[in-house]
Amino acid sequence: MSTPFWGPDFDELTSTDPEIAEIVLGELDRLRGGLQLIASENLTSPAVLAALGSTLSNKYAEGYPGRRYYGGCAEVDKAEELANARARELFGAEHANTQPHSGASANLAVYAAFCQPGDKVLAMSLPHGGHLTHGAKVSFSGKWFTPVPYSVREDSELIDYDQVRDLALEHRPKLIIAGATAYPRLIDFAAFREIADEVGAALWVDAAHFIGLVAGKAIPSPVPHADVVSFTTHKVLRGPRGGMILCKQEHAKAIDKAVFPFSQGGPLMHSVAAKAVALKEAASTDYQAYAAQVVANSGVLSKSLEAEGMRAVSGGTDTHLALIDLRGLGVTGAEAESRCEGAGITLNKNAIPYDPAPPMTASGIRVGTPSVTTQGMTEPDMTEIGRLIGRAVRSERGTPSGDAELAAVGNGVAELVKAKPAYRRE
Repeated sequence: MSTPFWGPDFDELTSTDPEIAEIVLGELDRLRGGLQLIASENLTSPAVLAALGSTLSNKYAEGYPGRRYYGGCAEVDKAEELANARARELFGAEHANTQPHSGASANLAVYAAFCQPGDKVLAMSLPHGGHLTHGAKVSFSGKWFTPVPYSVREDSELIDYDQVRDLALEHRPKLIIAGATAYPRLIDFAAFREIADEVGAALWVDAAHFIGLVAGKAIPSPVPHADVVSFTTHKVLRGPRGGMILCKQEHAKAIDKAVFPFSQGGPLMHSVAAKAVALKEAASTDYQAYAAQVVANSGVLSKSLEAEGMRAVSGGTDTHLALIDLRGLGVTGAEAESRCEGAGITLNKNAIPYDPAPPMTASGIRVGTPSVTTQGMTEPDMTEIGRLIGRAVRSERGTPSGDAELAAVGNGVAELVKAKPAYRRE
């Protein structure tokens, strides 16, 4: 007789801590009742959630498979070995480390493996779409290393590869980072590789936002070009919250030491197992169809928003996200976020390149299609979502007419999610 699964028991949670149980149910209602358009979010599968809620959470496993500092690691060794093997196979990588707790911790490990404090790092400017860990002053990356930011062109809003090369030749950085959080176009990894080779720098691709599209063969892979690739596992990849690193074999030892013992202690083995599940799911033909649909949906949503009088930064998107300039409507990103939230549409305000507004106000919004695509929505739904966003953005909260319109938009949202819900009830 096989051992029964001992995992999430909601009745037990309700009995022990009804307040937390109510919060969990409230979040599920929020997911089911609205449109989730945060580009960095997705809906994990029941299989991933089952691994996350398993007794693997109990096990301390400092070290690596076969080289642990604790006994009793035979089963978690199997889980980590599966996760690593699946990552190598899915992405064609020479080495994988699936232990990072998050994208930021994965990035910290990459810095530790390739740089010394004070080294120069060439990366995309935060206001132009980069990430905090790419050299922002408020981040460890800006305090411990010397950031050299590159930009997008003001005319096309595309990466200025000539500027990247000029800055690389001038500053001779130890590390060049390709990757962003709010850049809707494909990145020319071969061009970055050529620049890195010219100045003797290592090339690091932070693929957190788009690695799921790479897994699904919807966009080109950075792995053949980069010395190291870091990413989160919970965006388009649809895994648990966490991080991962891929690298050339020559860097494997340095990366592993940078993760443990330099920046982390015991890995979260329930999360490592859940990453393995997500990687198996991502190797399927169904997932490839999903990734292609994410990109198709993003393009249609971008065009639908332009039809509503908004402007797509860079003229559109090649990925899962679109960056939208609202200045033509005279609405700030913060206002748009609030108004959409009042209608059950969750998205985020976002700075646009050369934005005259402060970051917490912003002139734009960022929209992404991973979650709604997981729900089964397709191009016609994206056209309707664009119309609903347009109506919501024009409706001022706190006024009789505005509140009435937002309620009407909310009814339209409810119809969409009723037909294609998150986490079906049956």
